[in-house]
Amino acid sequence: MGVVEHFAVRGGARLTGSVDVVGAKNSVLKLMAAALLAEGRTTLENCPEILDVPLMADVLRSLGCEVSIDGTTVLIDVPAEPGAEADYRSVSRLRASVCVLGPLVARCRRAVVPLPGGDAIGSRPLDMHQNGLRKLGATTEIEHGCVKARAEDLHGAQIWLDFPSVGATENILMAAVLAEGTTIIDNAAREPEIVDLCVMLVQMGAKLEGIGSSTLIVHGVTGLQPTEHRVIGDRIVGATWAFAAAMTSGEVTVRGVDPHHIDLVLDKLRSAGAETTVGEQEFTVAMPGRAQAVDFVTLPYPGFATDLQPMAIALSAVAEGTSMITENVFEARFRFVDEMIRLGADARTDGHHAVVRGRELLSSAPVWASDIRAGAGLVLAGLCAEGTTEVWDVAHIDRGYPRFVENLSSLGADISRVVGEPDR
Repeated sequence: MGVVEHFAVRGGARLTGSVDVVGAKNSVLKLMAAALLAEGRTTLENCPEILDVPLMADVLRSLGCEVSIDGTTVLIDVPAEPGAEADYRSVSRLRASVCVLGPLVARCRRAVVPLPGGDAIGSRPLDMHQNGLRKLGATTEIEHGCVKARAEDLHGAQIWLDFPSVGATENILMAAVLAEGTTIIDNAAREPEIVDLCVMLVQMGAKLEGIGSSTLIVHGVTGLQPTEHRVIGDRIVGATWAFAAAMTSGEVTVRGVDPHHIDLVLDKLRSAGAETTVGEQEFTVAMPGRAQAVDFVTLPYPGFATDLQPMAIALSAVAEGTSMITENVFEARFRFVDEMIRLGADARTDGHHAVVRGRELLSSAPVWASDIRAGAGLVLAGLCAEGTTEVWDVAHIDRGYPRFVENLSSLGADISRVVGEPDR
C-alpha cells in the first residue's frame, strides 16, 4: 500500500495573484511516444512535473529507450531497434500509453500494447485506432488483454473517423508519417495538442498539410530525425485557474497559456459576469461578484472541453440561477456529481444532462476524486464551502496538476496536503 493522502481545503478565500502554467499533460505524453519514430536523442522542454511523465518514461524504458527527467526537461534516447512489446505493469497505470501503438507499428512493423489503465471516466474503445491502422495495411486484434498489430508494409490511405477522436488521430498520424504514399485523415481531431504533435513531427522531418484543420494530409517519408521541442502550455490547467477565480469572486492572471486555446471558456466566464483580459501567452479573469448561471455543452475542440466539465459543474453549484451541463464525450464523467451532492450541491443528472441550481455557499464533507479533473473540481468546490473539505484519492490530481497545492496557496487558498487514512 502506498502513502494515503488527502487535501484539506478550508473555504472562504478569495483567490488573487498570478500563476504560471507549464507544458500540457495531454501533449507531453504523446510527444514522448513520438520520440520512438526516430533513432537518437529527443529533448522535450517545458514538461509538467506530474506523475504521468515518469509513468510514460517507464513505458518507453520497457521498449528499450533510455529516459532521464530533470525538472521540466525530458531526454529520450531511442535505440536503432526499439522493442515492440510494451510492459503491462507500466501501461496498466496510464491511459495515454496506448499512443505508442502507432509509432511502434511505423518503426518496428509490429506492436503488442496491453490495454491501458487511467481515469475512470467511461469507455474509450480502440476501434478507430485499429480501423485506421488496418487501412494503412496493418493487421490488428485484441488478444489476451493486448492490442496486437503487425504490418509487412504500410501504405497511404483515405481514412474517415466516425468521431474526431484525439487518440485515434494521434496513432494513425504517427503510423502514417513512415508509410509509403499519402494518407488523408478526415474528421481528424483539431485540439491544440494535436497541433503540437504535428509541429514536432515536422521538426523531425515529417511532411504534413492541414495542421489544425479537420483534414490532415500526411506524405510518408522513409525516416525521421530526433529533435528538440518545447511543449505547449496546458490549456486545461490554465482554464482550471480561470474557473477558480470566477468561483471565488477573485482575480487571477494565468501565464504560459495561449488564451486563444480557451476562447470558449473565457466567453462562458464573461457570460457568467467575469471580466477578462488577454495577452500573447497570458490572460486575467476577474469576477466582481457572484457568478451568474450559464449552460455548458462538451464537444470536441474547438467546443467546450470534456476535461473542464467538472469545473463547469462546480461553478454552476455556486452561481446565481440554474445551469444545464450536457456531456457528449465521456458517459461516466457525471459520477463526479454524486460527490458534489455530498458538498451540498443542488444537482441531478438524467442521461447526458445535469441540472444544477446554484447555492451561495456549499458545505464541507469528505469527498473522493474519481479522475484528475473531478479531483480538481472538488477542490474548487471546497474553496466555496463552509468549513474544511477533505478531498481523497489525490494521486489523481497529482497526475495532471504540477504543484497544485503550492499554486493554490500562492493565490490565497487555505489548502494543505495531509497524510492519513480516511474515516469511512
